[in-house]
Amino acid sequence: MIRDSQLLDQLVTTVRRFVRERLIPAEPGVEQENAIPGAIIDEMRDLGLFGLTIPEAYGGLGLTMEEEVMVALELGYTSPAFRSVIGTNNGIGSQGIIADGTDEQKQYWLPRLARGEVIGSFALTEPDVGSDAAAIKTAARRQGKNYILNGTKRFITNAPIADVFTLMARTGGEGASGITAFLVPRNSPGLSLGKIDEKMGQRGTRTCDVILEDCVVPADAIIGGVEGQGFKTAMKVLNRGRLHIAAVCVGAAQRLCDESVSYARERKQFGKAIGEHQLVQAMLAESGTECFAGRCMVIEAARRMDSGARIIQEAASCKLYCSEMVGRVADRAVQIHGGSGYMRDSAVEHFYRDVRLFRLYEGTSQIQQIIIAREMLNA
Repeated sequence: MIRDSQLLDQLVTTVRRFVRERLIPAEPGVEQENAIPGAIIDEMRDLGLFGLTIPEAYGGLGLTMEEEVMVALELGYTSPAFRSVIGTNNGIGSQGIIADGTDEQKQYWLPRLARGEVIGSFALTEPDVGSDAAAIKTAARRQGKNYILNGTKRFITNAPIADVFTLMARTGGEGASGITAFLVPRNSPGLSLGKIDEKMGQRGTRTCDVILEDCVVPADAIIGGVEGQGFKTAMKVLNRGRLHIAAVCVGAAQRLCDESVSYARERKQFGKAIGEHQLVQAMLAESGTECFAGRCMVIEAARRMDSGARIIQEAASCKLYCSEMVGRVADRAVQIHGGSGYMRDSAVEHFYRDVRLFRLYEGTSQIQQIIIAREMLNA
């Protein structure tokens, strides 16, 4: 389903070079400062990375799913923080507008998101609401031409730097049918941010609470202009998000494999390189095989999605397998590196911490298992 293989090759090559020449050398600084340098974000804008999935009509690159995962495989090769800063613009921050937004919303927001002029963020999770997304408590009450929002959103990626939030709030009764999606600008009256979270890993990816205290937004901030469609909007873009994250996991696994191979060639014990010891070879072989399997399944699922096939099971399978797989590869990488892999100046040390999150967001591994089993039983 790739539209122009030559152009795609150029894009992938450009991203690969950018990752290796610009982003990987910047990883130690991001770990230390817990922030991505502004100059790198500007370079991402210049490369069009904020608009990978946004249609060309609105200034984006309009990549197909297969094209997107080919780019995500490259972006996953470096610290997840770099991908995360563009992730919401290419994911739920724009895809909900693309799927269900009004013409006015598309014309206003999508070109800005594609240029990286504004950074989007997706605000669903709450202090007491995670996997059960239909149980959100943040309330939206109609008052004349406006809505008044009250509640707290938690662990919101890019919230400290976001300009607009795709925010889910309850406008009706219980369950999914009462949830509405709002586009809430950062400067909306009554919106404030909590302190930046201190996380196990993924330093440079900033998250915090989004606090709504009688936050006022106009009625035309509802995506699509219709109440009660927010949960359906979110569900429409889940498959794309899960395939994207799966591809990022494969990219990270490939980086860990390459780091492990390089170390196994150089490090000597018992008079020879540790890569010549069969038990080290076994760990390398297992990691390489699993990485290859993940790459194959992600590309195949992306091609099926581009062909119009129903891929709920395939997308969940990719997310489940690849997020679990990269955790195993990271564990082996630390083992191969020995004590050096446990030190803060080792790439495998921060990847070991970083990749743990992939089993939690975009739906936990357990949620993916439920989805896969449900699809199998209802086939």
